[in-house]
Amino acid sequence: GAHLANNVTVMASKVVVQNTRDYAEQSTFLSPYLSRLQVIPPPVELTPASAEQIAAFRQKFNIRPEQINIGMIGRLASEKGVEYLVQAMPEVIRRFPNVRVLYAGQYQNVMGEEQYAAKLAPMIRDLGEHWSFLGLLSPVELTAFYHSVAVNVSPSLNSTESFGMVQVEAMICGTPAIASDLPGVRCAVKESGMGQVVPPHNSQALAAAMIDILEKPEQYRGSSEAMQQKYASDTVARQYEAIFKELVKKA
Repeated sequence: GAHLANNVTVMASKVVVQNTRDYAEQSTFLSPYLSRLQVIPPPVELTPASAEQIAAFRQKFNIRPEQINIGMIGRLASEKGVEYLVQAMPEVIRRFPNVRVLYAGQYQNVMGEEQYAAKLAPMIRDLGEHWSFLGLLSPVELTAFYHSVAVNVSPSLNSTESFGMVQVEAMICGTPAIASDLPGVRCAVKESGMGQVVPPHNSQALAAAMIDILEKPEQYRGSSEAMQQKYASDTVARQYEAIFKELVKKA
């Protein structure tokens, strides 16, 4: 029923808006309508965090200056590809003994993911002080988190995701990102040059990408100001406004 309704809606539309052309081209549902496609990214904005708030965040989670931190955000769920980060870490630790994963998001009692969590628990325990669960963060803490990690990792396996919001949030804070090579999800990193794209289901490639970014961070700096401007609510609203004006003109 929903599929039919979606098709009727798209067929009746003069313009189809999608986050990325990449996702639309790979979508069996959207690809027949590329001639009507307009690409507009979603707005991505973060709550500002002061130097004092960032310092308080680091104190709360015992984040020491000499540590190198790798970030990951999301529910502890199989579709997030968490095990590939877990499996990649021993290689990264060999190169950077002071590295630590900061995992933000719900990690206990995630509905339907109990077996997955149980499978990962001993592997994460083996990483010892190199892995810390932070739990759910407030909006200010989230911004402080991005300012406290050297790279943010999103090893997602979920092909239904159409965009990489978390990668954009990291890059707005000047933090490089690693994204899975999935339609839509890979676009922000590829377009900005602020990170790397790696094949899903591949801990070796993920480890290599993390090591490369930690060894050569200056190559992945990019422009956080440009990212902030591109994904600002005002910028996105103006793009929608232009579409509406064009449609009214043609009506």
